[in-house]
Amino acid sequence: MVVEYVRYAIPAERAEEFEAAYARAATALVASEHCSAWELSRCIEDPSHYILRIEWDSVEGHIQGFRTSSEFKQFMSDVGPFYDETEEMRHYARTSVVGGSP
Repeated sequence: MVVEYVRYAIPAERAEEFEAAYARAATALVASEHCSAWELSRCIEDPSHYILRIEWDSVEGHIQGFRTSSEFKQFMSDVGPFYDETEEMRHYARTSVVGGSP
């Protein structure tokens, strides 16, 4: 499993539209065999900043699987208008340093 983090800077006047777009895009993530979980978080100190966290089965599953699927077309139809507000989009591997409940 890999975790993709996407950082956004969204102007205040587009925040509601942005969150609604990701709520719609969740349908595509649910339909993808490569996605197991996701969440969109908004920064408390600077509400114009968001982080999207998506768990994929693998980088290949994300890139060659999801991004070539009909689900991706739907996903981009919903969130594509916010592509220019992306500050970072990267995949990360979990380490053995964890805490909390299993």
